[in-house]
Amino acid sequence: MGRLSRWAGAALVLALLGACSPGTGVDRGLSKDGSGVVAAIAGEPDQLDPHRTSAYFSFQVLENTFDTLVEPDENLRMRPALAKSWKVSKDRLTWTFTLRKGVRWHDGSAFGADDVVYSYRRIIDKKLGNAWRFDGVQDISAPDDSTVVLTLDKPVYNLLSRIGGNKGLAIVNKKNVESGKIKTHPVGTGPFSFDDYNPGESIRLKANSRWWGGAPKIPTLTFRFIPEPTTALADLEAGEISWTDNIPPQQVERVAQNPDLKLDSAVGNDYWYLAANEDRRPFDDPRVRRAIAYGIDRKAIVKVTQYGNAAVNQLAIPKTNPWYTAYSPYSHNPRRAAKLLKSAGVHHLTIDMLVTKEYPETITAGQVIASQLEKIGITVKPREVDFATWLDKQGKGQYDMLMLGWLGSLDAEDFYYAQHHSKGNFNFQKYANPEVDRLLEEGQKESDTKARKARYAAAARQIADDASYVYLYNPDVVQVWAPQLKGYKVRSDGAIRFRDVRPAD
Repeated sequence: MGRLSRWAGAALVLALLGACSPGTGVDRGLSKDGSGVVAAIAGEPDQLDPHRTSAYFSFQVLENTFDTLVEPDENLRMRPALAKSWKVSKDRLTWTFTLRKGVRWHDGSAFGADDVVYSYRRIIDKKLGNAWRFDGVQDISAPDDSTVVLTLDKPVYNLLSRIGGNKGLAIVNKKNVESGKIKTHPVGTGPFSFDDYNPGESIRLKANSRWWGGAPKIPTLTFRFIPEPTTALADLEAGEISWTDNIPPQQVERVAQNPDLKLDSAVGNDYWYLAANEDRRPFDDPRVRRAIAYGIDRKAIVKVTQYGNAAVNQLAIPKTNPWYTAYSPYSHNPRRAAKLLKSAGVHHLTIDMLVTKEYPETITAGQVIASQLEKIGITVKPREVDFATWLDKQGKGQYDMLMLGWLGSLDAEDFYYAQHHSKGNFNFQKYANPEVDRLLEEGQKESDTKARKARYAAAARQIADDASYVYLYNPDVVQVWAPQLKGYKVRSDGAIRFRDVRPAD
């Protein structure tokens, strides 16, 4: 799922922040009428259909409204959700899930096994973005209303993380889908139900008193769309909102010292990257892509866009992840970059670089990258568009180069297969290497963890050598909230969960 950390390299508006400095005794926590939490996110969801969106802003909301069969806990281990238990046959070709009883949709109708079959078949039959996660699944059946059986034609050892790693695999309501209302008025089974949508402003959810995990302790949860980080922070310090992940990175240290706020962070599984369109010349030549990789200075990019709150990386997976591979083939070497361009017969290259205002760090980084690549004879022209247009241009291949990020998940497959297999659903850069395909396919089949890691490590190194993506960094997950809110935890997978939040006594 495309997106990433929500920080921008915006300049600090001192007057704005100075008007609401620490120690003013502002009453923070619940909304002004005492009815719930107001959370500021950096952009508006493109839609609320979990199977069709790939936007992080959408998933920030959907994390609180939908459920999957299984889900990752705070340590990213898969745990029961709509399925209370499961068993696997000895040959690992039959997975039987037993569903929770008494679960209700937000509209009051009963949830059952047919809903799971419908949801998974929808993803597969419509060839939606997550259809690849069902590779190897031969049949999905519901022998009774509380049992779902997945029959495989080959072992899939990471099946649980495939179907539960993110809300893109959520179980959806057939009636809600067929009415078309799921895009703007979703009906789920999650801890909060949809209440109101004010386009351009906010989405309000209300507590689901019948949620199988127990009714949330906050009656309402409102997501306000505040793109400007300094505005989000100012509103938090003024008590207008009670949570945000959209704070200026240059203000992290100051905010951490504010006794009226709670700031916490986690090493994120997210990664940021550059991708060149290999359907266009000269980007089909790996020497040109490698020249870009040598021409940029990742440390400088991190300093400007993240103020050091990120780790430079030349692969996707961060050091804290068990699937991490240590590999750094590209130093900042403009001379070598220029030689690669010369050997490829490229002179005075101009690049149309797609950036989006909903992710301001792409704009800031684009300016830095343009300055860096100018030194090797490449003119970068950042083209700023809204995120909906960005997605459209990416899908149609109407760009030379783009920058964005991915919300990393649990398994090595999530970081590489869909993005770099020649038939990957998100391989918009049109990269193709038969050896990478082979390694990624073997990684899917391999049962031994050590051997699996070796396959993915080899694939990752080749992906970097080919510069399918020019990886930049793994950002920290940094969030800040009013201390009157108890029970909130920052997660390395970036999931925003308010189910356990409660007001202070």
